[in-house]
Amino acid sequence: MKTISPALLKTKHPRALAPVLTLCGVIGLVAGCASDPVSHVVSAPPPPAPTAATTAYVTTTAPTTTTTQTTQTTPTGTVVTTQSQPVSTIVVTQAPPALQPEVVMAQPSSAHVWIAGYWTWRNNQYQWMAGHWEVPPYANAKWNAPRWQSESGAYRFTEGYWN
Repeated sequence: MKTISPALLKTKHPRALAPVLTLCGVIGLVAGCASDPVSHVVSAPPPPAPTAATTAYVTTTAPTTTTTQTTQTTPTGTVVTTQSQPVSTIVVTQAPPALQPEVVMAQPSSAHVWIAGYWTWRNNQYQWMAGHWEVPPYANAKWNAPRWQSESGAYRFTEGYWN
């Protein structure tokens, strides 16, 4: 292979060499950009599936009925009002989380009653139901808050209701 000295490059057609060198540089740059994708061989097995500790079984019982009877004496006579309300329960193997602290806003009116927040079970997970003000459905109605009760290694949820 014949080598060309730098002095010879300067004396013989330096203008003709500039486009050739530029073309070689561009080809080298473009050739360096094209590369095959990197392939990795994975030798470890995939991680194990989550353990049964995160799963819970849910049993929904048929709604039971709570009945409230109110007697009211008016000038026209005695009025007896009976109100029935269904209450369903859910049984879950996971303990409910601790109650969340809530900021109780100003009472909208003297008729409103504060319903505290609580954890409920929806879509296979606990969901927080924020507290709110509510007007009772009838005079002298009392709110029975929802509750979780420990029961043979599981937790039974009973919905809240007006009584």
